[in-house]
Amino acid sequence: MTTATGTGTYTPEPGAAPLPRMIGAQAALETRMLLRNGEQLLLTVVIPTLLLVLFSSVDIVDTGKGRAVDFLAPGILALAVMSTAFTGQAIATGFERRYGVLKRLASSPLPRWGLMAAKTASVLVTEVLQVVLLTVIAFALGWHPHGNPAAVLLLLVLGTAAFSGLGLLMAGTLKAEATLAAANLVFLLLLVGGGVIVPLDKFGSAGQHVLGLLPISALSGGLRDVLQHGAGMPWGDLGILAVWAVVGLAAAGKFFRWE
Repeated sequence: MTTATGTGTYTPEPGAAPLPRMIGAQAALETRMLLRNGEQLLLTVVIPTLLLVLFSSVDIVDTGKGRAVDFLAPGILALAVMSTAFTGQAIATGFERRYGVLKRLASSPLPRWGLMAAKTASVLVTEVLQVVLLTVIAFALGWHPHGNPAAVLLLLVLGTAAFSGLGLLMAGTLKAEATLAAANLVFLLLLVGGGVIVPLDKFGSAGQHVLGLLPISALSGGLRDVLQHGAGMPWGDLGILAVWAVVGLAAAGKFFRWE
């Protein structure tokens, strides 16, 4: 920035851009990088879409009474949130930390919390695109959702916060290669045991109670209660997600290492 002087010359006036503009620019950059990454698109878009179409069209898993898509669509929406907010963010942030990107960004005028806010905004933009795409596909497969949109939105927001905290915690404490392996392993395990495709009652009474405390189970179960069964506000599932969000974000804030 420059300012005019009385003699008609200009004097430099360096300074950082307004904070909202910096966060917005960084969020836009993070979103473009994510959408240009083929591996991340496979994880966040292609895999959830294929799972929704495959298991809705082919009778592979017993999803109980009613159409398979009515059971599967809420679980796939939960999986999309996890793939973006946890798995994708953990892997991308882990390698940014390894290559010194985070260290350099931390020395810029953008504060560290602003960088985390930009990453979160990028996650939310990606999730909106995922939800729109999966919803359109689910409607084409015959999905008829019910329930309160406000409850769905609250579940998605708390689920995003919970998975973002856990993803940043993993990326900020483990080496990049370990984060890559662990994030993908957790994704696969929660895909099978988180109530996304296989109903939790298939795991027995004890297993159902334990798995029900996982964030993916709370998110998929809450979305299913609202969208499939037309239930009211799922306070139990919201409480589980809130606890995971608080614990995950607090732990990430305390133990995250920038180098």
